[in-house]
Amino acid sequence: MEEKRYPFTQNREISWLRFNQRVLEEASDPRVPLLERLKFLAIFTSNLDEFFMVRCGSLYDQMLFDPDRTDAKSGMTPKEQLQAIYKEARRLYAMRDTVYKDINKTLQALFLANVSRKNLSRKQQKSLQQEFEHKILPLLSPQIIDAHHPFPHLINKEQYIFCELQMANGKKRFGIIPVPSFLDRVIPVPDTSDNYILVEQLILQHVDKVFPKSRVLFKTIIRVTRNADINLNEKDIEEDEDYRQYMKKILKKRSRLSAIRLELYKGASPEVLSYLCSHLRISPEQVFVSRVPLELKHLFQVVSGAPASRTAPLLYQPFVPQSTTQLDPDRPLIPQIAARDVMLFYPYQDIGLYLKLLKEAAWDKNVVSIKITIYRLADNSKVVDYLVQAAENGKEVLVLMELRARFDESNNIRMAERLENAGCTVIYGFENYKVHSKICLITYRSHGQIRTITQIGTGNYNEKTSRQYTDLSLMTGDPVIGQDAIAFFQNMQISNLNGAYRKLLTSPQQLKTAVMEKIDRQIQRAKEGQPARIMLKMNSVTDLELIEKLQQASQAGVPVTMVVRGICCLLPGIEGQTENIRIYSIVGRFLEHSRIYVFGPDEDMEMYISSADFMTRNTERRVEIAAPVTDPALRRRVMTYFDSLLKDNQKRRELKSDGRYLPIDLEDNSPYDSQAVCIREAEKDRFVPEVPRGFMQRLRNRLRHQS
Repeated sequence: MEEKRYPFTQNREISWLRFNQRVLEEASDPRVPLLERLKFLAIFTSNLDEFFMVRCGSLYDQMLFDPDRTDAKSGMTPKEQLQAIYKEARRLYAMRDTVYKDINKTLQALFLANVSRKNLSRKQQKSLQQEFEHKILPLLSPQIIDAHHPFPHLINKEQYIFCELQMANGKKRFGIIPVPSFLDRVIPVPDTSDNYILVEQLILQHVDKVFPKSRVLFKTIIRVTRNADINLNEKDIEEDEDYRQYMKKILKKRSRLSAIRLELYKGASPEVLSYLCSHLRISPEQVFVSRVPLELKHLFQVVSGAPASRTAPLLYQPFVPQSTTQLDPDRPLIPQIAARDVMLFYPYQDIGLYLKLLKEAAWDKNVVSIKITIYRLADNSKVVDYLVQAAENGKEVLVLMELRARFDESNNIRMAERLENAGCTVIYGFENYKVHSKICLITYRSHGQIRTITQIGTGNYNEKTSRQYTDLSLMTGDPVIGQDAIAFFQNMQISNLNGAYRKLLTSPQQLKTAVMEKIDRQIQRAKEGQPARIMLKMNSVTDLELIEKLQQASQAGVPVTMVVRGICCLLPGIEGQTENIRIYSIVGRFLEHSRIYVFGPDEDMEMYISSADFMTRNTERRVEIAAPVTDPALRRRVMTYFDSLLKDNQKRRELKSDGRYLPIDLEDNSPYDSQAVCIREAEKDRFVPEVPRGFMQRLRNRLRHQS
């Protein structure tokens, strides 16, 4: 192993696993409502799936093709990183098993549990056996593995029953049964409120009926995770091939890529393990055993399927995103935003206000064009609906659609086709750069002049995730930002990544350089004895140049405060290196997703919101946008929000110099949950229409007359 280059950095993969551990800790936190803890279990598991598919897949490729390459942050080779991941993941599997069993035990008392066969009465067992024989067995496609029936391809993340059989002639064979994905996975247990058994568990119990002429020697459930880190080479696109068709072909490859992980339910014999590893071409260290269901997304179905009267006390109190005093939703929005900047805080405030703006633009006779970048969308997107309406109403609609938004590619392809069919101009990203920016430009005529409304956000145009992710959405009539936006879209259409902008910061060319210059300015202020400050909020920090620059700021005495939800390769609190840096992470009810950059003290502060994390992929390999927040009222709102995050003593964790995250000490203070505070503040800021003068008197007179 090579010596670490940086004493103040850590490996990004281990950092991510520690983030996912914090998700798991939410599932074990007794202060979190019981059924919400189930959801965190499911999120932890799906997070881990994607991590293995993408990050481990990429490292596995590196191990094969560039085995001596070392990670600059930790000095580890790809193989060493994978070994560290496997070790850490095994620990997390054990934690998940314990948390699942503890929650499920509590749910048994509430008759809302995944029950085992030993807890079923004979009557229930007989009823479920009939369910299996009449509704499931006819739909199964079992296979004996032998010379005439070779080991089948196992589909990514699908479940299979795998068993060892003794045939009638005394020979041993392996058998496999795909668990049909079209079957209802959650099967209610008769004569209970909402207890259930999973379809794969029921099949596992009745393997002897699937192979009636054999004796079952061993049986388990298996699940394979495959490398999903597809490298796109646009030089492979044929000259007459549509880019969307090329992406469709690429996506078909994903389910057949190399196995990267094998999961087993409750274990297997050495012989079975050796056989599976041999056929899947994996090593035993890539095998993970779990004593709970291998796939947990059914937990969302369990929660949503039970009667609300039973589940409501076990969930977060419902919260509906609010309107805001910044906008009167009963009046046209374009003139209101033209008069003053507006910022929405999702999920506390309603994305419906932005959608109303988009719909208004689609039907306003003065609007001439709408231009937008799209990365991820909801399945039934109102954004697409209104863009289609705008095109049908004769507006110029330009959509820069990124088809390579991982795991959303198919949805984006469908939406791109719909938009194009409606008459929108649809263009795609660049060969080596994903377009991850979130910008929408509305151009309209007013009093003989061309004016603009520009919306720039930290999150996607996705109505569903806007209720789950914390994001900021700035809407402004600033003419300089409008001209920057016009130039940005023109540059995107001619594949120019080197455009110059007066207020907006864009990557891959300007944003990183500008941020480093702003950090340098704070360093210079500190050296001159002037007040200096850096405050950053984002999802991940991996860019070594930015990490080094923040370390230099710390050494110069600049206080650096960061809220980083996920990966953070920068280690704070190291003497002589990063002792002036404090880093926190918040994992709570909502996913902290907004990106905020603050440079300088209050009297000399620069503030930006951005689509970009401090990751090399964002700063060097993606098209990103950061927009300045200049309106004094909005700056105060953002700083109040940031201060609230730093007061959180419930969900906030502090990153220590050894890479561990520790809870915040209450120190006799009352509990403070920043997300709960934001909910209360949003309710206070809700727009309430003014009651017309004389209305109440007329209402009283009417009621008096009726009585």
